[in-house]
Amino acid sequence: TPVDLLSLLAQGGQLAKEVVRGEIVQAGQRLGALHEQFVVDLIQGGAGTSTNMNANEVIANRALELLGRRRGEYSALHPLDHVNLGQSTNDVYPTAVKLALDGQIAELLGALGPLREAFEGKAAEFADVLKMGRTQLQDAVPMTLGQEFGAFAATLAEDEQRLAEARLLLHELNLGGTAIGTGLNARPGYRERAVEQLRRLTGIPTLVSSPDLIEATQDVGVFVQLSGVLKRVAVKLSKICNDLRLLSSGPQAGLGEITLPARQAGSSIMPGKVNPVIPEAINQIAFEIIGNDVTVTLAAEGGQLQLNAFEPIIARSLTAGLDHLTAGIGVLTEHCVRGIAANRPRLAEIVATSTGLVTALSPTIGYETACAIALESHRTGRPALDLVRERELLTEAELRALTSPASLTGRPAT
Repeated sequence: TPVDLLSLLAQGGQLAKEVVRGEIVQAGQRLGALHEQFVVDLIQGGAGTSTNMNANEVIANRALELLGRRRGEYSALHPLDHVNLGQSTNDVYPTAVKLALDGQIAELLGALGPLREAFEGKAAEFADVLKMGRTQLQDAVPMTLGQEFGAFAATLAEDEQRLAEARLLLHELNLGGTAIGTGLNARPGYRERAVEQLRRLTGIPTLVSSPDLIEATQDVGVFVQLSGVLKRVAVKLSKICNDLRLLSSGPQAGLGEITLPARQAGSSIMPGKVNPVIPEAINQIAFEIIGNDVTVTLAAEGGQLQLNAFEPIIARSLTAGLDHLTAGIGVLTEHCVRGIAANRPRLAEIVATSTGLVTALSPTIGYETACAIALESHRTGRPALDLVRERELLTEAELRALTSPASLTGRPAT
């Protein structure tokens, strides 16, 4: 009971210390319900000291309540003497940030997987749909729409691997180094026991203590690395969304090769207009992450001597970017990619009239002849294959063989 606890505290001794320690632990475990008590802005000077002190005070005051004491009765339980107890912002704050980022990366990976699978599903659905590939926005050579969507899936799979690699780098901790990595005021064995307990509490078996705590306390290279990988993911995903916007453009006056699910009326003045709003949202998230990467880079470079004072803005930039990208990917998967449809008649028409088919003929009829056919097709608007037939450059059987989907796209014949 509270009376018993007060009596133990008054008597002092090991038993009382154990009781206080237990209440501190309970208070720490219930912080999720006390979010409104964290009043310090995330962007701050002091390398995160304000946030660390805020946490110490919230834990101390909640523990005092559990002991039947009043908030602020620090003579019984003190935020620094009992809660902080041999720790420093400089080892606790980066450790907390790394563990938070690890959880966010897990969520991002959990969102990327379904998106990749959605693109893989579309690749299978569109495997037989022939289309023209493009370079510099000009007709290149044929491919299938399935191959185009398969490439989207493959590039996301690469990013999943890069994120997993960057995530592992977060698992090296400087906890126990206290102020500058020398471990001053930390009790013997604290470093090893703290990391062991973190492994148990987080379920992350790869958490380790840095071999050089002085270096680890001043180095924020892991955040630069993660920011770069996050930028890579955002840039590549934004490029995919650019492609989706181009492929769905029109629908009459643009490429019009695919149709994106309609999510809202696209205009207050143009009836029936539908815009690619979800890919556009992903583009904007990517712009934010690219800007955040510049911020992280400058903050990392701005560190001095034994500490980087700018970890708060690094934490803010990375956590915000991860939150927005994870949410955006979920929307892109569910409300865009899974509902994409191929405009098969339009795709077939483009292939039939494109001079890109001539490239497949040039090894047989020669580059100069093929170029002349392409130029005449451009000039007259007549299909290139009709011109080849008219000049009797190839037999019909040769034309069919050279322009078959298997020959044009490298896919095995079915």
